[in-house]
Amino acid sequence: MDLEEVAGELYALPPGSFVAARTEAARRARAAGDRLLAREIGALGKPSTAAWACNALVREAPDEIAGLVELGDLLREAQQTLAGDDLRQLGTQRSRLLAALTRQARAVAARRGHPLSDAVADQVEETLRAALADPDAGEALLAGRLTAPLSIRGTGFGSRPDLRVVPPPRPGRTATAPRPRGTGREDAARRAAEERRRAAQERREHELAAARGEAEEAEQAAAEAEEAARAAAERAGRAARRQEELTARAEELAAELDRVRGEAASAEAEAARAARRSSAADRAAERAADDRDRAAARVTELEQAPLETAD
Repeated sequence: MDLEEVAGELYALPPGSFVAARTEAARRARAAGDRLLAREIGALGKPSTAAWACNALVREAPDEIAGLVELGDLLREAQQTLAGDDLRQLGTQRSRLLAALTRQARAVAARRGHPLSDAVADQVEETLRAALADPDAGEALLAGRLTAPLSIRGTGFGSRPDLRVVPPPRPGRTATAPRPRGTGREDAARRAAEERRRAAQERREHELAAARGEAEEAEQAAAEAEEAARAAAERAGRAARRQEELTARAEELAAELDRVRGEAASAEAEAARAARRSSAADRAAERAADDRDRAAARVTELEQAPLETAD
């Protein structure tokens, strides 16, 4: 795994998947013991929607984008040679190609589930126009790793976050008065100062990109932590409500059990009283039966006794 390979994979992803995939790639690099690569991956900037659309367009239509950059070279050559007819013809071709590629970028983005607004489509067209106007911008576009839209207004050029192939406009791109020639020592001093300035600028840009990457990771981690906290709070709320419901139900069942036990005790007492009354009734019935039997026997005895007459 190297930076070129990882960057190629990351910048092919939709913007919403970039940060998580970058974090995972950096984690894999750290796990493999390559901390420098992990830091470089962490410094890769998340592309804006317009930059993502341009990167997607390059992946789907590389020949058309290469043709756009080549057309820019032809336009610059025509401007230098002052070929008026050729320049006008190329200018017409440029306008048509810019409009066609912008429409194609909108179609690509829509197919991938991220339709572009008019404002973002304007940024895409401005990026394509910058690739026409400046060869460094053309190289950056062809690389398919833009993090922000390019521009030809003022000095506002974008940059690839990994190799920074699109620096600010170099001296000499705009007409400037010639500077007086100095001595060789002075030229060397100026070159050394320029190299130091450029190195300091590159270090600053690298540190800024790394800080931005860390900030994005921290923001994602904070968002994930907040989401986890919300989910945990919801689970805790549901558990508390369930506990309250079960407690209330247990109290209801306990009250019902007490009531049923009371009724059972009353029924048991009533059954005991009924049993005693039943026993008393049985004894009374037995006595009545005895009295009846004795009465019947006396009747029988009287009936069978001989009749006694007086002499």
